[in-house]
Amino acid sequence: MTTLEDGTSTPAKKRGAFKIKKSVRIEVPVAPVTKAAKHENDSRSMCPESGKSVDYNSAFQYNLACQFYTEDYRRAAEAHRQVRKYVKSWVKPGMKMIDICSQLEATSRRLIGEMGLEAGLAFPTGCSLNNCAAHYTPNAGDETVLQYGDICKIDYGIHVRGRLIDSAFTLHFDPKFDPLANAVKEATNAGIREAGIDVRLCDIGEVIEEVMTSHEVELDGRTYTVKPIRNLNGHSIGQYRIHAGKTVPIVKGGEQTKMEENEVYAIETFGSTGKGYVHDDMECSHYMKNFDLAEQHIPLRLPRSKGLLQTIDKNFGTLAFCRRWLDRLNETKYLMALKDLCDKGIVDAYPPLCDVKGSYTAQWEHTILMRPTCKEVVSRGEDY
Repeated sequence: MTTLEDGTSTPAKKRGAFKIKKSVRIEVPVAPVTKAAKHENDSRSMCPESGKSVDYNSAFQYNLACQFYTEDYRRAAEAHRQVRKYVKSWVKPGMKMIDICSQLEATSRRLIGEMGLEAGLAFPTGCSLNNCAAHYTPNAGDETVLQYGDICKIDYGIHVRGRLIDSAFTLHFDPKFDPLANAVKEATNAGIREAGIDVRLCDIGEVIEEVMTSHEVELDGRTYTVKPIRNLNGHSIGQYRIHAGKTVPIVKGGEQTKMEENEVYAIETFGSTGKGYVHDDMECSHYMKNFDLAEQHIPLRLPRSKGLLQTIDKNFGTLAFCRRWLDRLNETKYLMALKDLCDKGIVDAYPPLCDVKGSYTAQWEHTILMRPTCKEVVSRGEDY
């Protein structure tokens, strides 16, 4: 999920001119992910997530303190890897976006062993198309179909005990988009290489911009310098909190704030052939409870608003959700209540974020753990 901050190409094929591969057997992942590969830990650290200094007398004590902190992230990351591998095996032009999201989310729920707020989906599946960079997922009745000439950003999250994996990739079928997708992927990887304990966030942004703008792409007979979308950023991640307060810019000139030990970050970059600046557009689908007001009691007059808030608290807490997920819980006629919660600041709306029409955007993202002795790109896989 995205932080919004105020502050040589292969010739294109004709639309729909793609070859259908022969049918192959697709192995559907069914076994829940219960653990991931072991990693070494270090005995010198701060208490995970609290930020308080702690003296550990042995590596054993540290391992106990960090067991859930690290293994929860790794378990969620392993589920994320399996889900995206499966999705890439069957997604194709001609499918409805709502069907793609529903199947992806069903697989995620099954693999992580969804159990209330203990484990499940961290935020709605983003499947933003073309000039839309982020925060689009179809609402009920949306008949949008994935086309051969689309470039789609698949951004979804999985969590275990509120430890979130936020990772995204760009999906396209027309090879004309390869240079754009690769430029943004290189920029993300450059940002990851630059990241580390005591590294200033502004330095990461400067490196990302330098790498991304070094690329030119040719699309539909025009040449573009790939522009970072300057009002989109990476971000720190907290427990049950997708945006934990720090932003990782993708252009130079950001804050001097440094990364710290045991923090978790989503390093994500967005590149565009447009203005490199996004604005709210289209119908809203993403919502999230205001984390800072989560424990406050705000009086509600409308019974429907009270009921909807109870549903949100029980099923999502401070994690993001979408209208489709309310529909899945058999909530009906909730739009007025949802607006009421937004108007009172209890819930925030996150509309789709789009560059100018006719432009194309790409995204790549990984979650990294700032461990005492290394940075762990926990969501890294063989694919990206």
